[in-house]
Amino acid sequence: MRSAAPAVLSALCAMLLLTGCGSGGGAGGDDAASGTAATSSTATEQPSATPTQPPELIGGGTTLFPERRFVALYGHPGTPGLGALGEQGPEESAERAIELAKQYEPYSQEKVIPAFEIIATTASSDPGPDGDFSNEAPVEHLMPYIEAAQKHGIYVVLDLQPGRSDFLSQAKRYEELLKRPNVGLALDPEWRLGPGQYPLQQIGSVSAQEINETTQWLARLTAENGLPQKTLILHQFSMPMIQNREAIKTDHPELAFLLHADGHGTPDLKMSTWDALQHELPRGIRMAWKNFYDEDTPTFTPQQTFELTPKPWFVSYQ
Repeated sequence: MRSAAPAVLSALCAMLLLTGCGSGGGAGGDDAASGTAATSSTATEQPSATPTQPPELIGGGTTLFPERRFVALYGHPGTPGLGALGEQGPEESAERAIELAKQYEPYSQEKVIPAFEIIATTASSDPGPDGDFSNEAPVEHLMPYIEAAQKHGIYVVLDLQPGRSDFLSQAKRYEELLKRPNVGLALDPEWRLGPGQYPLQQIGSVSAQEINETTQWLARLTAENGLPQKTLILHQFSMPMIQNREAIKTDHPELAFLLHADGHGTPDLKMSTWDALQHELPRGIRMAWKNFYDEDTPTFTPQQTFELTPKPWFVSYQ
């Protein structure tokens, strides 16, 4: 999420973009207990148990890619300044996301699924009671958007801006929501701050180790609950934002990894970011793109967005 940053941050981002690019690559049952013969008429007349059908993703199946692409509204409920999602209520946001996805259909051979990327935790200049400079939205605050998404066939990604907290601790706050089959997770290292750091005073960063700890937990949660594959989005617009990126472990079949190019500005600047982020990108990570309504000059059209190489698998609008 970039819109809260002052203009000077854009210049800082451009200078930092290529810095660090060299970093690479019980079996008995009641009958047995009571001594009743297993061949009794009562036993033989009972139908055999039918396995529960596992939940599916929107559009069918249990694997996200390559059968579908996503177009999402990004933001925090009720806060227009943090993105397009917060500019209207849940039902109106659903209608807007569906309309956005339809605009991409002529340019995609795959299904285009509407999505919400909801900022669940928001970096803040106020340390708050816990001192972590991050406001963690209660589940009940997000629920109207989760329910609207489920009603209208919209995928959901929960975005984390942890401040001085860490991604794993914040992800666990939303375990209840992440147990839903069509809810994934996004990590935003811009807002992952170290001791003595403050939002908007510098660009945050995260280690590959912290990412791996978070993805291991999410993969286990997905497997233990019999859920379909989940998105795991990593936001990035500057190489130093993810330390030791080559060490990110993508060998979790429960997760589909995406690197979200989170830069804004002119087309040349955005393309420079897009190309740089793909340099020595770890295997198993697909590319995603963000369009900004206000900060991009101009905002890419759906056709221009899907003419990118590679074509992004996930597009969000802030």
